[in-house]
Amino acid sequence: MRHGKKVNHLGRTDSHRKAMMSNMATSLILHKRITTTLAKAKALRGYVEPILTKSKNDTTHSRRIVFSYLQDKDAVTILFREIAEKIANRPGGYTRIIKMENRLGDNAEMAMIELVDYNTVYGTDVAKTEKKSTRRRGGATKGKAAVKADEAVVVEEPKAEVAPEAPAVSEDNAEKGE
Repeated sequence: MRHGKKVNHLGRTDSHRKAMMSNMATSLILHKRITTTLAKAKALRGYVEPILTKSKNDTTHSRRIVFSYLQDKDAVTILFREIAEKIANRPGGYTRIIKMENRLGDNAEMAMIELVDYNTVYGTDVAKTEKKSTRRRGGATKGKAAVKADEAVVVEEPKAEVAPEAPAVSEDNAEKGE
């Protein structure tokens, strides 16, 4: 029985699984989004999120730790320069798994795993727009004073006068000299 054993072995030996996770994590860092099976995506999330957390602290020690997992200098450089800036204020949850259609060949459950801060489809504009705080109580006099202040600020801008356009000359008339 496998009581308390939480690692999904993915049908691979330990060394093969570590190499695969390292390669997938490197690809995720370089390309910001990869497509794989759902089981591998879930295993990759548990592998790459601590690495992304380590990248927030840019020290020689954390770079060496991350390199021991990724084994790719370019990926480590991109991780600490670009990705660490974007995820600096995020307390966790750096990746998103989106289920896709099953694979045609073997009907395996497919999923796309991506870095949350690099998705352009799900609007980062939504996160940046601040919600207006409305007060429900505060008396009627405060509300009327605010409306009067807003009315005083409105100033009409003079409209620019548009000069009438000259009638267009057709090509036939231009050739005849009319």
